[in-house]
Amino acid sequence: MVLLSSSYLELPFFVNLLLLLVFTKVMGEVFERIKQPAMIGEILAGIILGPTLFNIVQRTDSINIIAELGVFLLVIIAGLEINIDEIIKSLKGKSIVISLCAFFIPMFSGLLIGLFFGQDIMTTIFIGLCIAITALPVIIRILMDMNKMNSEVGQKIISIAIFDDVLSLAFLGLIINAKGTDLSIISIVKVAGVSLIKLSLFIGILAFSYFLLKKISKRKNYLEIKLNSFINLLKSKESLYALIFVFILFFASITESLGFHFIIGAFFASLLLNENILGKENFDSFHNTTNSLAMGFLSPIFFAGIGLEFNISSIQNYWLLTVIILVSCLSKVIGGFVGGRIAGLNNKTSLTIGIGINARGIMELVIANIAYKAGLINLEIFSMLVIMGMVTTIITPLMLKRSFIYLEKN
Repeated sequence: MVLLSSSYLELPFFVNLLLLLVFTKVMGEVFERIKQPAMIGEILAGIILGPTLFNIVQRTDSINIIAELGVFLLVIIAGLEINIDEIIKSLKGKSIVISLCAFFIPMFSGLLIGLFFGQDIMTTIFIGLCIAITALPVIIRILMDMNKMNSEVGQKIISIAIFDDVLSLAFLGLIINAKGTDLSIISIVKVAGVSLIKLSLFIGILAFSYFLLKKISKRKNYLEIKLNSFINLLKSKESLYALIFVFILFFASITESLGFHFIIGAFFASLLLNENILGKENFDSFHNTTNSLAMGFLSPIFFAGIGLEFNISSIQNYWLLTVIILVSCLSKVIGGFVGGRIAGLNNKTSLTIGIGINARGIMELVIANIAYKAGLINLEIFSMLVIMGMVTTIITPLMLKRSFIYLEKN
């Protein structure tokens, strides 16, 4: 242990890792017991150990690598829990109206905040994007805890969250491609055009893969039998896990080669995987192993890393922080409510949908983290977005529970 300065101690890597893992699991357990997502406790663990409070653990390059792996597995888990056919379903009929309102009303509200407070264009766009996103994994957990997962309103909330997450990742890809330009109208139009061509190419590859897999999967157990036969020929252990990761990394590599973030390819690749393709036993095995590795080790380090980056002293503009939190809550609820009313739903159902899609959590924090690491937002804005994600995640289950009670009253 070497004293670097009066401000902090440099601890060996595995001591840092030990402190982070133990403290995040303890804090996560505490929050689980009070019916809140474990990730809130894990972020708070990083805040307590980081520069905001005790300044014991520093976010090193080694911790960054582990955090990146955590992000990678988190988006894979999110993709595995989504049925791609549900996305297609959400694009049909009146459901698309709710999804569009639930995304663009918060998005434009966030843009207005950035413009009103004189933020630069990139910061303004990311404020809008982080306010617009919905955290699908968090919402799934909330609905499961309330036994509303399979209810009609619960399914609508999930389909809207799926659409908003996919749209947010598409926007993220476009923004990352715009980095490094002079941000003039001509440059933005040029970058947007090139990015749309690249995105269209990726969507074409994705669509081809989807229809090919769907066509093959119509032959009962064909892919499962072929996959199992190939695995049986191999001598190495965990070959199934490796093969699926090769598939996911292939798509992640494509998006990186096109200039987008790797999580976009990983997310969409995992969307293509389901029980019909892999077989229930193989799918469950991969899902459970990935979930155990992510939630047991990598994910807590990622969320703790966010807490280590967070620094309350970096926040000077408390008016901006207050407005971001208030607008993020109100605009999402209003977006869901307005979309629901336009789609012909009653007031109670529309309000419940608006409240249900208000949680940001995992996906918002992933995008905020990517933006901060890429130098697209500063530490102050990043810290504000972390607080916003935590607040909306904490209040959503409390409000949604009351909303379902209100909805079910005659």
